[in-house]
Amino acid sequence: MDQEPTAKDTLSVLDFEALARKALPPAHWGYMSTGVDDDLTLRMNREAMGHYQIRARRLLGIDKPDLSFELFGQTWDSPIYLSAVSAQRAFHPDGELATARAAKAKKIVQMLSTVSSTGVEDVARALGQPPWYQLYMPTTWSDTEKLLRRVEATGCQVLAWTIDVLGGRNAETGARLGRLDTRDCSTCHTSRPDVNQGSDRNRVKPMLAGLSGQINPAWADWSYVDRLKKMTKMKLLLKGIDTAEDAVLAREHGADGVVVSNHGGRATETGRGTMDILPEVVDAVGARLPVLVDGGFRRGTDVFKALSLGARAVGIGRPQVWGLASFGQEGVERVIDILRAELIMTMRNCGVASTGKFSRDSVLRNGARL
Repeated sequence: MDQEPTAKDTLSVLDFEALARKALPPAHWGYMSTGVDDDLTLRMNREAMGHYQIRARRLLGIDKPDLSFELFGQTWDSPIYLSAVSAQRAFHPDGELATARAAKAKKIVQMLSTVSSTGVEDVARALGQPPWYQLYMPTTWSDTEKLLRRVEATGCQVLAWTIDVLGGRNAETGARLGRLDTRDCSTCHTSRPDVNQGSDRNRVKPMLAGLSGQINPAWADWSYVDRLKKMTKMKLLLKGIDTAEDAVLAREHGADGVVVSNHGGRATETGRGTMDILPEVVDAVGARLPVLVDGGFRRGTDVFKALSLGARAVGIGRPQVWGLASFGQEGVERVIDILRAELIMTMRNCGVASTGKFSRDSVLRNGARL
């Protein structure tokens, strides 16, 4: 009789996908795996990785590449970070606490969602330091200020305002899979396209307790960035930048960095993968503003390409949840270990000694030099 696989049996990050699907009920799998509309952008995040090829270099004597990553005065062991994923107890009973313990063990950044199933205070204790905090902005400034004061009191130094779903989204695949579930999952997640739906559900989220629960003001404009900067001393990342024009505006309005992201293909059906968006954003602001990226990263070679294009760090979302759903903390750690090992091997084979030595000389786009 075949034995059940263990985390150590996995050979690649993608091995965890099937394990997670087996472990999760339909609605929870659907919520995590869905894109929007026809899932084109979700697929393009992966397909865009293949638009870039790696120029391997030989006999450069790289034995132990330095993966350390510094940003905003703090150094981590790897430029791979755990991007914000909401409601992680839907995937494992330990939820964000297991993810935090994994991030602590591997000395990497954890970004915590506003709609997490665990409060920032408990996550900070499990992580051993405050996480980066991902903000779904409440629809009133009074609620926003209350939330920021709570986050600041925990010691969080980095705030990542997600701006790519302010207008709502149509997570059709998630809605269809939700119909296959025998339970009422509307209290923990939804795939409806309404802009400000879910206030009753949101009010039970630990980070939105005592607030209205209304989030993501569709009417927000660049003046909101100005006001947010004045409201907090945390470093401000704008998460969801997809064009050079908006990257420039982010810099002009005082953002401390940008995250090239389309919410894992869960925002607008643009049909553009983040790897294809990354070069124009780096060209626009990369010399003056840190550029991070997430969306579709499954291999160390994917991370290598992004760092070569000018990203300072790469976030992973679904892979951490696959690992979490499959094996809890051990699964998340294994996902990190696999990506890290693949990245180290690629850096050795391409003659890149450290994260500070990446350049576009290492990559081609569709066979052509950049």
